[in-house]
Amino acid sequence: QVQLAESGGGLVQAGGSLRLSCAASGSISGTKTMGWYRQAPGKQRELVALISSSGSTNLGDSVKGRFTIQRDNVKNTVYLQMNSLEPEDTAVYYCYIRSPGWIRPYWGQGTQVTVSS
Repeated sequence: QVQLAESGGGLVQAGGSLRLSCAASGSISGTKTMGWYRQAPGKQRELVALISSSGSTNLGDSVKGRFTIQRDNVKNTVYLQMNSLEPEDTAVYYCYIRSPGWIRPYWGQGTQVTVSS
C-alpha cells in the first residue's frame, strides 16, 4: 500500500509562482521514479516532470525553463517549483510514483492549480 500526500495547489496570477509537494508513504523502498502529470479540461493527461532516484530529470516541453523538480530521498518527497506561471498551466496536477518491480504506478488524488490572466 502506497499513499501520496499532495499540497501546494491554489490560485495565482499570471507570472506568479507556486510550489507543489508530494510525500510518499507506505510500502515503498529502493529505486523509484517520482513526478507530476497534469490534466486540463478537454485535454489528455500530460507529463510535467519526472525525477529518478539518481536525480535525473525529464521535463515536458511546455514547462522547460520555468519549472524545476527536486526530490528528497530521505523524506520520500518530490517538489515542483513552478515559476512564470501562465493561464495555460491551469490544470489538476497529479503526483506519480513508480518502481521497476511494481506492476503499476500510484497516483495522488490531484491538486488544482489555477492561473488567472
